[in-house]
Amino acid sequence: MATAEYVNTHYPIPTYRFVLDIDGDGKTDGVFSSVSGLELGIDTIEYKDGTGQAVQPPGQRQPLSITLRRGTIPKDSPLFAWLYSVSENKVDKKDCTITLADESGATNLVTWNITDAFPVKLSGQNLDGSSGEGSVEEVVLTADRLTVIFH
Repeated sequence: MATAEYVNTHYPIPTYRFVLDIDGDGKTDGVFSSVSGLELGIDTIEYKDGTGQAVQPPGQRQPLSITLRRGTIPKDSPLFAWLYSVSENKVDKKDCTITLADESGATNLVTWNITDAFPVKLSGQNLDGSSGEGSVEEVVLTADRLTVIFH
């Protein structure tokens, strides 16, 4: 049985948020409840010499496919225009950041810097005419490089 003090200090359970900044200008271009695909991977190349020995040095980085789910996008977010430009075959690669913030949004816990990204999918969009904000089910970005900063 939980005491009142325990309940007051541990509930409600904090929900973390992932903040997307597309241009690195410090503006919030989207807030999402989950992110997947923040993976670093490197291919290996197998070389065999004439004696039957095999060596596997590192090769090229594997491409990134980052999926942001269940989010809201402010009305001035450049995400829709960015996706539209890509659909017109004008690939505008940008450097983005995804930041994991605490429940208040005031403290950054981890930041992922994404290099040369562009959107390839936007699904489940719902727009609110009164506020101009939109909610999306999923945004998928493809990128070349990823670095992580722990705050």
